Amino acid sequence: MQKIAKFEKVSFEQFSESFSGEDVKKIYDEISLPRRATSGSAGYDFFLTKDLILVPGQTALIPTGIRVRIQEGWMLQLYPRSGLGFKFRLQLNNTVGIIDSDYYFSKNEGHIFCKITNDSKDNKTVELKRGDAFCQGIFVPYGITEDDCASGVRDGGFGSTDKK
Repeated sequence: MQKIAKFEKVSFEQFSESFSGEDVKKIYDEISLPRRATSGSAGYDFFLTKDLILVPGQTALIPTGIRVRIQEGWMLQLYPRSGLGFKFRLQLNNTVGIIDSDYYFSKNEGHIFCKITNDSKDNKTVELKRGDAFCQGIFVPYGITEDDCASGVRDGGFGSTDKK
């Protein structure tokens, strides 16, 4: 199996910008790097950095404390864990998160955030604890066109390549 990426924590300084009024150092120290549950799993589970209760229709932005160094020609796609999607219609607000290889070099250190919504049609509340797996990342290769001429430089996440 080809090895194309490495997960890391963002710096404590970067992570602490995402929290206030909590024991940020303890939370940071307990961050688990994403991992596969079985040798046949395609997805790497991402773990919550805080307890989470979402009533139907409620949204939360989750700072994972994670960044990933990815070889060029690959990307990481983020999805909700299938069981949470099935039971609660838990969804990523951007439907599928795309982490490009150059995101690693952004000013925010490539800190991966997930914005999720409980879209339950059965009035079910999602209750998860810090350390629970809530989404999964799958590495996917991609190609470019013969006449590709991309020359922009990324410096951020959500919508950063649209900024002029």
